[in-house]
Amino acid sequence: MSRSKVFAGWWVVAGAFLCMLTGYAVAYSFAAFFGVLESEFGARRGETALVFSIAAFLYFQFGLPAGLIADHTGPRPMVIGGLILVAAGLVVAARASSLWQIYVGYGLGVGVGVGFSYVPSIAAVQRWFVRRRGAASGLAVAGIGVGTLVGAPLAHELIAIIGWRQAYLVLAGLTVVGAIVAGALVRPGPERYGLFPDGDPPRPGGGSAVPTGYSLGGAARTGPFWVIYVGAFLMSFGLFVPFVHLAPYARDIGLGEGFGVLLIVLLGLGSTVGRFLFASVTGWIGRRRSFAMMYVGAAVMLVVWSLSTSAPALVVFALLFGAFYGGFVAIAPSLAADYFGAGALGSIIGALYSGVGFGALLGSPAAGYAFDFFGSYTGAILVGAVLCLVSFLITLMMPEPREWLARHQQPR
Repeated sequence: MSRSKVFAGWWVVAGAFLCMLTGYAVAYSFAAFFGVLESEFGARRGETALVFSIAAFLYFQFGLPAGLIADHTGPRPMVIGGLILVAAGLVVAARASSLWQIYVGYGLGVGVGVGFSYVPSIAAVQRWFVRRRGAASGLAVAGIGVGTLVGAPLAHELIAIIGWRQAYLVLAGLTVVGAIVAGALVRPGPERYGLFPDGDPPRPGGGSAVPTGYSLGGAARTGPFWVIYVGAFLMSFGLFVPFVHLAPYARDIGLGEGFGVLLIVLLGLGSTVGRFLFASVTGWIGRRRSFAMMYVGAAVMLVVWSLSTSAPALVVFALLFGAFYGGFVAIAPSLAADYFGAGALGSIIGALYSGVGFGALLGSPAAGYAFDFFGSYTGAILVGAVLCLVSFLITLMMPEPREWLARHQQPR
């Protein structure tokens, strides 16, 4: 390949960015639908929050089988098929006559669809880069932040103009377009094309570009795997609560539903900035320490939210919590690649994210039911903060990837 051309890995980054923008714009648009679904079906907050939680649980659980399949077939079929499932789920939701049909359409369709597309796309990026892995991952997962930024306000405007059912259909059409374009851009690792990660020239005397590293079974028998798994699992109890409950929280304290949607936009803005900002920090203090910072930052911000009753305080919370969330999502795949290599990275990332699914399933409904029972979100928010601090402490105890690999030379 001529050195004057753009390295093909950056097109993979663009495809992964668009894949995540499309899927997560739909996923995080739920905040705009929360109020109308609650009114339409006469549901309690815990019941309404369960719609998003089912989707979040499934997209983290399906990351493992999606990663396993993509490790053998390549990412393209998974990206296209997953996003088409998202669109199909939205069509089902648009025709719902009861809340359980929203559970099936939005919860199942978006959950399985995002799960099938997300892990293969982000794992594909890791294979194309080593030296620039952090920057490439940050760019790719910025799609989640941009999706959060545009999904809720777009849905809010569509609901106001054409109603929630037609809004779901418009989002379905946009998702199909995203599936086609993202699928055209993502591709298997550079070894399939005789290339090397980062666009490096062939090594003197030859050498293989085929990725090496731990198998899923080998990774699952290591300490770092379980530290990352448990840390992400504990954090996830509080991680998704703002994406579901921040808009109704704003409405409850008299700031209005429109301001609540604005807060979701600010979460997306903070998330987008955080992915770039904290991805660059990893070069100074290392990915493990940077990852630990995301946990403690999220904990502090949850405490801030529990004390916030004014618009400026909630704006600060949304921006900074979004930034730490974005950094967490940006650093996690690269940290896994640092420990376990790229050979079976799709299935490894999928397995690690499965723990997040359980926290996502339980956290938001628990916060909703806590509000239904106590009339306040405070206790649920503070429990989430404490769990983030536990994740911070166990991550600090984990060895650095380079030190750990020096004691574990042979992939298994």
